[in-house]
Amino acid sequence: MENGRGAIPRWLDVGPERIEGWLAEFAARHGATAAATDGGRSIVTARAADGAVAECHVPFPPLPAALGGSGADLAAHAAADRTVGVLLVRLGGYAAGVFAGTPPRLVAAKVGSRLVHGRSAAGGQSQQRFARRREKQAREALTAAAACAAAVFGSAGGRLDAVVLGGDRRAIAALRDDPRLRLYFDLAVERFLTVPDPRLAVLRGTPRLFRAIQIRLTEAGGAVGRGASTRQ
Repeated sequence: MENGRGAIPRWLDVGPERIEGWLAEFAARHGATAAATDGGRSIVTARAADGAVAECHVPFPPLPAALGGSGADLAAHAAADRTVGVLLVRLGGYAAGVFAGTPPRLVAAKVGSRLVHGRSAAGGQSQQRFARRREKQAREALTAAAACAAAVFGSAGGRLDAVVLGGDRRAIAALRDDPRLRLYFDLAVERFLTVPDPRLAVLRGTPRLFRAIQIRLTEAGGAVGRGASTRQ
């Protein structure tokens, strides 16, 4: 009976500096592994002798053709020197930054906030006026977020390799049609960062998230292995 059959998969985030050790430990627990990449070279799947499976989702896909599916190859790709724009938006707050180098350094950043009132429980005309005021505040907050992102990303002089988005998905979706940001949305990776209210400290911590190899692990017993954090 395969170990992974009927097991509930779990997600782990493993940094590039720890992925080799994590895969070695996975093989030690479950037996010899065979790794294979998918057609788009965005997932490296390690299958162990006892049926355990670790699907390693490559950050900033695809994995270059010159690299295989080893832990060293995943680490090299995840830690590669690239210039990355990060935009975090929640209604009323935003943060934009540009990271460069390896390890990534924050070379440009701006954060801000705009007042957006919560929803009112009142009824009638009072509620309608409140809703119109709140809608206006939300539009102004998103406009400010777009202006912030355009200014910060523009400071990179067209050298962005990728853009990482995060915060609240609805707030980010509301910015997609802003003409100032279309170029940057075209560079956006699929991975979305679920983070708390955008602040400078939160922005500074995003490289730990966007460089991590996300692993969909299926194994009996529910062990997650050392060097990993459960995906949020």
